[in-house]
Parts: sequence; structure tokens; C-alpha cells
Amino acid sequence: MSRSSIVESMTRADFYPHKPQTVELFQTHISYVFIAGDYVYKVKKPVNFGFLDFTTLEQRQFYCEEELRLNRRLAPSIYLDVVPIMQDNSGNLSLDGSGQVIEYAVWMKRLPLDKMLKILLAQNRADEKIMDAVAEKVARFHRSAETGGKIDQMGSIKTIRHNTDENFEQTEKYVDVTIPAYQFHFIREYVNKFLASNKELLEKRIAQHKIRDCHGDLHLEHICVADDIIIFDCIEFNERFRFGDVAAEVAFLTMDLDYNGYTRQAEDFVHAYLKYSDDMDLQALLNFYRCYYAYVRGKVISFRLDQKEIPEIERAEIKKTASKYFDLAYTYAARLEKPVLILTAGLIGSGKSYQAQKLAARLGADVIRTDILRKEMLNIDPAEKHHETFGQGIYARDVSQKTYEKAVELAAEKIHRGRPVIIDASFKNRSDRALAVNLSKRLRVPFYIIECTCPDNVVQIRLEKRKLDKDNPSDGRWEILQEQKNQYEEIKEIPGDSCFKVDTTDNPEIFRQNIIRTIKMAEL
Repeated sequence: MSRSSIVESMTRADFYPHKPQTVELFQTHISYVFIAGDYVYKVKKPVNFGFLDFTTLEQRQFYCEEELRLNRRLAPSIYLDVVPIMQDNSGNLSLDGSGQVIEYAVWMKRLPLDKMLKILLAQNRADEKIMDAVAEKVARFHRSAETGGKIDQMGSIKTIRHNTDENFEQTEKYVDVTIPAYQFHFIREYVNKFLASNKELLEKRIAQHKIRDCHGDLHLEHICVADDIIIFDCIEFNERFRFGDVAAEVAFLTMDLDYNGYTRQAEDFVHAYLKYSDDMDLQALLNFYRCYYAYVRGKVISFRLDQKEIPEIERAEIKKTASKYFDLAYTYAARLEKPVLILTAGLIGSGKSYQAQKLAARLGADVIRTDILRKEMLNIDPAEKHHETFGQGIYARDVSQKTYEKAVELAAEKIHRGRPVIIDASFKNRSDRALAVNLSKRLRVPFYIIECTCPDNVVQIRLEKRKLDKDNPSDGRWEILQEQKNQYEEIKEIPGDSCFKVDTTDNPEIFRQNIIRTIKMAEL
């Protein structure tokens, strides 16, 4: 019996005992999915991709039964049965007749599309309460999921390293195609250093039975928020993809949330999961596994470029999507796990705030901007312009000193909460810089200063553009640049390995890459 005959029969409404009004067919690379009224039937394709093999009827029956068994763990009311597709002596196919079994289908209830988490998020209807309910369901599932024996092996350093090494081997041909060389080399160095420095933690995860028979594909499209939280369509075809650290499963969903722009909901989910699981060690692993899964997504999408028949327009879209995933993996790899204190320094218009924002986005740091803080302390709208004479009014020395003292005080509070901090200010005086240096010594956190420079002609152009930006809190003007130069005290007191000098007109992205690498690798 050909596939086309099965598909043709199953797209007819009269094929089904419950006689639906319509039948819709969707395909994946491994399945035909027939939506027949209130029910769904999934038929596996006779394919072999190496990581799965559905080529024989016996294998397809076995994996249909596995799909039913495994998905009933999280969606018992949805997965109804495995049903045989019969062929009678006349060649007619049916679900309730007699004859020879020629295929099997997983029979499920249809889920309401408008209750899917991805739809709720897009409609801004997935609040903290919903993410809490999802986290509670996942944490409860993880507690009862099978562990031990061959499952534990998937949490070993040997297995993890095999998987990560495989990723890098398989993506070398995509360097500077879908992943920039600097990201490829940085992520590989990060992964190797992380595994080397976290051997004890990873062994502890195995000893504490944190390696479980998980869902394996926990992303937004597999979660339905109905009367209960329904999580469906787990990986049944390869145990290696399903067995893993519960931290990896949490990381997978939060990576998917981040990729789709739902960072707040990702944070809500993690906070709730920690509450229900009391698994505090998980936090030290999240960015590593997020990096891993974002990288895998970039890799798998890049594989499509190997299909020569794909048109150029589609190839361009594939490259764009893969690059976005690889860029997210780079961000996770760069994100700091421990507090550090970073200062910007430099004259007006030198690009300090822009560099601070770009670095903060990669490092996961909080930014304290003195241009805003100064006005907040004086109950002034940050966008309100104050074109004072240099060193006068809200820029008088005593006001500036209080602003720097407050900035350092706020930085201390964030550091105590475990946050990396960037203070975005000119720090033209050694005494102001000393406040921050002393704080880093007192709290024993790494300290760095990024001094931004820029030619005067470029500064003038930037400051003229800034005048047109009504929301920019900076009051810097060309006419006070020379006065600021006269008072700027050269940075000589900071050790060279903690001080970066960045010409913001000379490919500052390269400078940022070097800064990120220095700070992150020092943390590891």
C-alpha cells in the first residue's frame, strides 16, 4: 500500500467513524497529521534520518506506542490510543473494519488553538500566573520522571562534551556563513572552559538524580493552557534527545521564550520553577544549556543550506534565522554569572552610553546612567534640557559628587544581589573613580574601566544630532567640550589589564568583542 493511498483515504471525512465535517492535513519531516474535527490522527512516515528509524511497520507501531506512553505523563486526557489502519480484501482502508493492518496512527483529542501558549503570548495574555502554572506542572513532572541507570549517563561530562564537540565539528563549514568566526571561537572556548571548571557540579547533578527522562522538546508550541496545563508532543524516537538534566529542559523553554522576545515571561518561569523545585544549583547551569540549545537550533537550520535546490530568497531567510539563533547562543555564552563592576569614562560625545548599552546587553549587566540619576535626584524629568555653564547649576561640583556617590551606592546594592553593574558616566576625576575602585575592593568583585575616545569632528556631529533627540537625557554640548578636556584627569591609576581604551569610530564592535572575552574568560 502506497503512502499516497493512505493519505488520500485519511483526508476524506467519511474515512473516520465519527464523521467530521472537515479534515485538514499537516506534514512534518517525520509525520502526517490529520485534524479530523475534534480528533487528531498522526501517522509516521517510513523515514530513516540516523537519529530515528521508522522504516518498518514494526518500528512505526513501537514508536506510536512509545509516543502514547510517554505523552500520557503530561497529557493523559489528550492521548487516547494507538489505532491500526486496516485494509480489506477489496483494498479499502478503514479504522474500524477488518483485514490486514497496514499502518498505525496515534489517536488524540484536538487541542484548542486559541489556548496555545504561543498564541497567548502573542496576544499579551500570558501573565505571571500562567507562567507559574506552567512551571509548577514541569517541576512536578521532573520530580516523578524516571532516573538512574542509562539515563544518568546522559548527564556525564563525557556525554555532554561529545554533544558539544559534535556541534562545533558540524558547524565549521558555516563559519562566516551563518555564524561569525568570532562567535564560533568564543562559544567553543566558553563551552570548554565551563565544562572544565564545573566538573564537580555536573557530577553532583547525577548524584542528586537531576538527570531524568524528560520531555525533550519543551517549547512554546507544545504547551496548551486550558483547564489544566497540557504539555504534549515529547520526543519518543530517540532516548538520547529526551534524557537529560532538568536544568537543560528549563533552559530549552526559556531559550525559546527569549528568542521570541518574551524575556520577562522567561524570568517569571525560572523564578516559579525554582520555587517549586528548590533546585538552586540549576541557576549555575541555565546559560550553559541555553547556549547549547540556541546553538543546536542555529546548526539544524544551517543544515538546510546544504539542499542545493532551495531558491536564493529562501536561502537568505534561512541564513537570517540561523544567525539569529547563533547570536543568541553567543549572548548566553557572554552573560556573566557573578557580579562585576564596570565603569565607562570619557568626554562628552565619545560614545560611552552606546558602548555601555551594547556591553550590558551581552553581559547581562544593569546600567546606572548618571545623566538620568542626576536629574532623578533633583526631581527633574530626565528629558528636560539644562544648558548650564560648565560646572554650574545641576552640574556644580557638589551635585556631581553626590551623583557619583549615589551611583556607587546603587551599584553596591545590585552587586549584593549578585548582579554585574555598569556605571555609565564620564568619571573625569580620579576621586570619583576612586569611589568605585574602593567599592570593588571592599566587595571583592572584579573591576574594569572602559575609556571611550573619539576625534573632535565626530563628537561635534554627534552632539548636533543629540540636540534633535528630545528624549536624550544628556545635556552635553560642543561649547563645553574644551572645558571638560581641561579638567579630565588621565587614567593612570588603573592597572592595564583592567582598563580598556576604545576608539568609538574605529570598529568599536571589535573592541567590544575583546572586552567581553577578557571579562567572561576571567570569570571562568
